[in-house]
Amino acid sequence: MQTPQKIAVVGSGLVGTLLAIYLKKQGHTVHVYDRSPDIRTIEFSGRSINLVMSNRGWKTLEDIGLDDEIRKIGIPVDKRGIHLQDGTFITQNYGKEGEAIFSLSRGILNRKMIDLAENAGVEFFFEHKIWDVTLANATLHMGETERVAWEDLKYDKVFGADGAFSRIRHRMQRQSMFDYSQEFMKIGYKELHIPANQDGSHKIDKNSLHIWPRGNFMLMGLSNLDGTFTCTLFMPFKGKNSFEELQDEQKLVHFFATYFPDTKDVIPDLVTDFFKNPTSNLVMTKCYPWSFEDKVALIGDAAHAIVPFYGQGMNAGFEDITILNNMIEKYGDDWKSIFSEYEKSRKPNADAIAELAERNFMEMSAKTADANFLLQKKIEKWFSDKHPDMWLPAYSRVTFSLQPYSEALAIGDFQDNIMQQIMKTPDIASIWNSESIEKKIIELLKA
Repeated sequence: MQTPQKIAVVGSGLVGTLLAIYLKKQGHTVHVYDRSPDIRTIEFSGRSINLVMSNRGWKTLEDIGLDDEIRKIGIPVDKRGIHLQDGTFITQNYGKEGEAIFSLSRGILNRKMIDLAENAGVEFFFEHKIWDVTLANATLHMGETERVAWEDLKYDKVFGADGAFSRIRHRMQRQSMFDYSQEFMKIGYKELHIPANQDGSHKIDKNSLHIWPRGNFMLMGLSNLDGTFTCTLFMPFKGKNSFEELQDEQKLVHFFATYFPDTKDVIPDLVTDFFKNPTSNLVMTKCYPWSFEDKVALIGDAAHAIVPFYGQGMNAGFEDITILNNMIEKYGDDWKSIFSEYEKSRKPNADAIAELAERNFMEMSAKTADANFLLQKKIEKWFSDKHPDMWLPAYSRVTFSLQPYSEALAIGDFQDNIMQQIMKTPDIASIWNSESIEKKIIELLKA
């Protein structure tokens, strides 16, 4: 246990709320501020992408004894279900038998986490707008608007867990020697949904992450406990096959009939959902350092917002908490060392998962419909099953292990280079599981 302090967490999202529980368990007084209303009292906004929990996230929850509570509100997903344009449906297992990610509704999970935090003794202040922070003495500045007189809230420590457009980071950016970058993808997303059957069952396989890959755009669906699916349409904002083109009901219906014909019977509210729900942006941010002396630190999306295509945004944020807690256990009350070692450990791994997530859009939207890519994945699984000590697929390194993201990226690139050579083998489709291919992969690994 540390010497008790008064700590503020700005942001009541998943990372901020779980961090608050960790800090409370260390004996601190913890206040969480959020400018939005209590999510438990409002209907979710229609701009959600379902979350997936994998090993890194479970590790953080297990360490504090919350994993069983969260498993109750999730659905295991052990494979991709790929819907080709001609109506063919194929599946691709994520890992070995028994390995699965968990589909979780963002709204349900966030409400549950706030309940758990309050039960632990964390105090929440909703509809409290934090506009700025004085870094030198960890004082928050709160007011109804940016222009009115602010109330000063003095703390011993402040954590910025307030997302990609963090106000805490905004203040830190005004220091010298603070690096920051922001990039918007030219792809946006829109939430759609598949309702449950009349008996409450799912219309399509609930244990698959459903993907309709169509090149530079795709539809994705993840199951919910109530029998529904949260679907997300990812498309360019402008150009051919873009949101810009789908401006009326006739064009929208024709577009889905052409590219997603098998959704006609499962998305009955397509037109209503499409024109009601907003078209949202995807942003990537990077910065460094993540802390100021022993007073203020960033965590989660405030430090490293990434795109959702590897399903690792929440998991990476939760892993931030694991590493921060490791440093607390190591350094005790030496907060300067805690923050310094935390940011040095996490920065290269945050950059690596950002790279992996951006790349994975192309894999999901285009490659999953490519026969050569599917054969490559089949060869990788076959070889990995025979030689688990020699080959672990990149997806498994990221999703089903705790190996640092930076190592997973480097080894994944090395393995992909080997597979590109294997795929050039004459008649590979016929001899992919032969002794000669096995020997060739081993030789390339040793080389």
